[in-house]
Amino acid sequence: MNKKHLATYVAVAALFGVMGAVVALYKKAPAPASPQISTTAGAGAVTNAVTNLYAQSLNNLAGEPQPLAQWKGKPLLVNFWATWCGPCVQEMPELSHLAGEDKGKHFNVIGIGIDSPTNMSEFAAKHQIAYPLYVAGMGGTELSKELGNTMGGLPYTVLIGADGQVLKTYIGKLKFDELRADLAKLKG
Repeated sequence: MNKKHLATYVAVAALFGVMGAVVALYKKAPAPASPQISTTAGAGAVTNAVTNLYAQSLNNLAGEPQPLAQWKGKPLLVNFWATWCGPCVQEMPELSHLAGEDKGKHFNVIGIGIDSPTNMSEFAAKHQIAYPLYVAGMGGTELSKELGNTMGGLPYTVLIGADGQVLKTYIGKLKFDELRADLAKLKG
């Protein structure tokens, strides 16, 4: 075994050790008394987390800042992902196909990468993704937690209604039959 492979194995082992410690820490913590997503009072209330999402401006893969407020007013599927996340990478072709089929008629899809611009750009160059990708870096983890991802796992997807309400969240690799059924309800 050469030094390069040994260093890689050590780095991967250390990463898994840290991830295990974080999971153990969360498992010991008591459940929060109230949900992470808070809503304002009144009919048609919009969650504070969604308001914060739409207040963000994130760079696209070309490095240009893009206001997420441009997605208000139509149902939005927000997929938090990373290039190093196997299930994220596995679901992206089908998610891209789904977005390409609808072409924004009934809903929009965006991807928020918890990754570096370089990794995301290299990934996008290899794969044809039919929806906009935004670079959030590690700050995307906090944004996903505000939207209900209390453990910070990936992939994490949020379906937001045209009214700004969080309709459903999905942790882990998407089950596309379930997602298609949820999206079909938006068309009705």
